[in-house]
Amino acid sequence: MAERIQKVLARAGYGSRRLIESWIKDGKLQVNGVPATLGDQISERDRVTLEGRPLSSKRIWQQSMPQVLLYHKPVGEVCTRSDPEGRRTIYQSLPVPEEGRWVSVGRLDLNTSGLIILTTDGELANQLMHPSNEMDREYAVRVLGDVTSEMMQTLRDGVELEDGKAHFSDIQPGGGEGANSWFHVVIQEGRNREVRRLWESQGVQVSRLVRLRYGPVIMPNKLKPGRWMMLEGKELEYLYEEAGLKSKPGKKGAPAEKIADKKEVPVDKAPKSSKWPDKSAKAATKTAPRSGKREAPKTRKGPRIRGRSEH
Repeated sequence: MAERIQKVLARAGYGSRRLIESWIKDGKLQVNGVPATLGDQISERDRVTLEGRPLSSKRIWQQSMPQVLLYHKPVGEVCTRSDPEGRRTIYQSLPVPEEGRWVSVGRLDLNTSGLIILTTDGELANQLMHPSNEMDREYAVRVLGDVTSEMMQTLRDGVELEDGKAHFSDIQPGGGEGANSWFHVVIQEGRNREVRRLWESQGVQVSRLVRLRYGPVIMPNKLKPGRWMMLEGKELEYLYEEAGLKSKPGKKGAPAEKIADKKEVPVDKAPKSSKWPDKSAKAATKTAPRSGKREAPKTRKGPRIRGRSEH
């Protein structure tokens, strides 16, 4: 069955749909010796090349289970594969995937920490990022400045930024006071520095920003900065469900410990995280930090995916 070339290559882990579409626009992809166009469809009989190099038909059409991991990005790392300034990238802390390459589901800026989902399935990444799916991104935010109830309502209703109107779909106090006031906010898109710019529009400075949740995936409390954990089994199936995709047929994912043992992991092994919760269960609300403490409050909501083994 023929499918669009960008969808097929994204699913095979060559990159996100956006990246593959840029290859097509730049004339880097060819199908049977002819430059590809965005509307092209391919089947197993077609020969695909990237910058003159043939792509493996076996890899393109494989039906193996993809890999998905959760990474706790620390402040000071960038989300690009390389950095001209020599700063550490998130990819230096990740295991080598069994097949394909890691595609990040969105990015966090240099001074933002927290949850990043990475997968070898570019189609899954595309679905999780696509604005039409309105995936929640929940953050814990520490702000400097007085925040009034009127200001919070303005941020819910929407503010006109330089790239269009933006708003928080939810905003709740998270505890603390003065220079240590925390809030939980939720947005449903991934524009550059959107959370920070919304607060700045109200004359409030963000001093710390931590992503706690992306869609149905919650960052486990035991997942420390610079460490990662794999998703597998029911976790993968449920994530695909939430993304509006059928989970891939093929081999079942090995336990996270075994996957990690196959490759060198450049971070220390950490204790196991909490077990996979029931779909109907909601995460217990965590108490916000007292004034003066620097620890971010935990997520308020109840996403169902937490991961199992931490590295």
